[in-house]
Amino acid sequence: MSRYDLAGRTVVLTGSTGGLGAALAAELRSRGANLALIDLHTDAVAAQAASFGSPAVARGWTADVRDLDSVQVAIDDAAAHFGRIDVVIANAGVGSMASIETLDPDVFDRVVDINLGGVWRTFRAALPHVKKQRGYLLAISSMAAFVHSPLNGPYVASKAGVWALADATRLELRHHGVDVGSAHPTFFETPMMEDVHADAAGQRLWGGNTSGLWKMIPLEQVVDDVVNGIEARAALIVAPKSNTFLARIPGLLRPIVDRIGFRGNTIPDAIALANSTGWISPRHATSDA
Repeated sequence: MSRYDLAGRTVVLTGSTGGLGAALAAELRSRGANLALIDLHTDAVAAQAASFGSPAVARGWTADVRDLDSVQVAIDDAAAHFGRIDVVIANAGVGSMASIETLDPDVFDRVVDINLGGVWRTFRAALPHVKKQRGYLLAISSMAAFVHSPLNGPYVASKAGVWALADATRLELRHHGVDVGSAHPTFFETPMMEDVHADAAGQRLWGGNTSGLWKMIPLEQVVDDVVNGIEARAALIVAPKSNTFLARIPGLLRPIVDRIGFRGNTIPDAIALANSTGWISPRHATSDA
């Protein structure tokens, strides 16, 4: 596939002021992309946008990825401002460090709602605009989608869910010419990792991520791999690339299942027939049975 040139295209980026978000924004702008920056922190995202110059090339919006209406308003406004949306990066995410026995249930709900629900809401809100451009959707997952660590239950579950959600969405949108990917970096330096290293449990579990299996890689390497993956409209982005085989093991049979199990117009036909509630009977929407 030829390189998907980002120059002049509009990229929506959630969680834009975080460690990875800020670095991605800078690299995307250096490659000529116009930036629709979305973050929970109004002053921070406004300052970030201003650092890139004119609102014609970068502008910030405040939204909470836990609120679909909030995300929808921001993305619709970004589409009106720039005239198009080509790429969407669902990057907002949080972590936690506790066992299932001790973790506050509200923390579990928050981590999953932001990391997984936030991706779904971002994709959902942006989809009409991206379909017009036959563009690309990217969810920032993690190697934690494939390597599941203790004391990180909601995080690894949400990141595995993001991987699965991206795969399912790719199948739903392929007949529209929209590509969907998920990115899976290993440990790298961010404020989130600083919190992990400052936590006694995190320090005991990961040993500061200075060596061995859990050694961190440079943020610049993650950014370069992710943006190169966007330009390739890749289905799976792994950083570092040496982890690619490990990441592909869980999905080795998926392409075969995709081809054999969902032939021809099976998926678009099923989409047209599906009930908007997601249930066959209203009874199932209100019952756990």
